[in-house]
Amino acid sequence: MKGVVFTEFMEMVEDRFSLEIAERLIEESNLASRGIYTSVGTYDHQEMVTLVTNLSAFVGMPVPDLLHEFGRHLFKQFVIKFPEFFEKIQSTFDFLPQVESYVHLEVKKLYPDAELPTFSCAFPSPDRLDMTYRSIRNLPDLAEGLILGCTEHFGETLEIKRETLPGDPPGVLFSIISAKE
Repeated sequence: MKGVVFTEFMEMVEDRFSLEIAERLIEESNLASRGIYTSVGTYDHQEMVTLVTNLSAFVGMPVPDLLHEFGRHLFKQFVIKFPEFFEKIQSTFDFLPQVESYVHLEVKKLYPDAELPTFSCAFPSPDRLDMTYRSIRNLPDLAEGLILGCTEHFGETLEIKRETLPGDPPGVLFSIISAKE
C-alpha cells in the first residue's frame, strides 16, 4: 500500500483525535516500519489493518466508521492535491465512472508500482450508478468512505446500498441512487 495512504491516515488521526493518540497508536502498534512513513514509500497493508484496529480500541469507534471517516478525509485531500481530476466535473455521477479510466491511470504515472483496487461502473437507470469495487486488500468500508466524500464534495444527497460479491479478489457492488425529493 502506498505511503500516501498511511501519511494521510496519520494526519486524520492527529486532526480528528489528537497528536497524543497518533503517537500512542504508533508506539503501541508494533509495526515493521515503526510507523515511519513517506508518501512515496510502499508498506504492507496489514500495517493499516493494525492501525485502524488499534485506533478503534483506543477511541471506541467501530472500524467501519473509522474507515468511512478516513475515506472522507482522503477524498478531501485528493481534491486539494489533484484538482485536475475535478476540472469540468459537476457531480458524483460524473466523477465516479472516471476513477478507473482516468484517475487510476494518472495515479499509476505517479506511483508505477501501486496496486490499486478496480472499479467498474454501469448506469442501470439515469438516477442510479452501480459501482463494483474489487481489491486484494478488501477494504470496502474505505471505498464507501471515498464515495461518501465524493457526494459531500458535490453537495449531493445520494443513497448508497451495498452488496457483497463473491470472487477472488472479493468485491462489493455499491448502488448509488439519487435521492427522491
